[in-house]
Amino acid sequence: MSTTTRTPQAERTRAMRQRLMEATVECLVERGWSGTSTTLVSQRAGVSRGAQLHHFPSKAALVLAAVEHVASLRGEELAAAAESMPSGSGRTRAVLGMLADHVTGPVFTAALELWVAARTDPTLLEAVAPLEQRMGRQLHRTTVELLGADDADPAQRELVQATLDLARGLGLATTITDDSARRERVLDRWATVLDAALHRRQETP
Repeated sequence: MSTTTRTPQAERTRAMRQRLMEATVECLVERGWSGTSTTLVSQRAGVSRGAQLHHFPSKAALVLAAVEHVASLRGEELAAAAESMPSGSGRTRAVLGMLADHVTGPVFTAALELWVAARTDPTLLEAVAPLEQRMGRQLHRTTVELLGADDADPAQRELVQATLDLARGLGLATTITDDSARRERVLDRWATVLDAALHRRQETP
């Protein structure tokens, strides 16, 4: 009897926390760090203030939980996108497009808000830094695999890192203005550079 009683409650709690996390991400995207409040999040999530405060008694507690949630979402999005990459001559450009989408989507925007806030908040930085390092490693490994690069070759490794730096820079530019047209041209050009570099590597004895 006790198990039957606990299970629905656990499910309700999990669903409530999920709604609060989703609402926090939406608020970070729409209102930014400074405009995100526990009151706004609870309203967006359709959760009473009392229920929210029971799980997350402060904005700090709420945001620290959201840090893990955002990192998890980014990892899931990246893995799903990687599975849909085509083979053949257009693969490099498709990979670059996938990376650009990753750093211009709403989840990345939420992560960016957390990065900015963490710069001057030691508690938040302590939570954000290790997760970003983990995400960075996952992103690097995925890019190496998708491009068929040799991560043991310093030149190839630097090309992959330059690709990721380029993608992040393009993502930052998009937060200010619609930079999609220029972004497409830049990615077209960089795909040509990568294809030439990878082709030379493959043919070098």
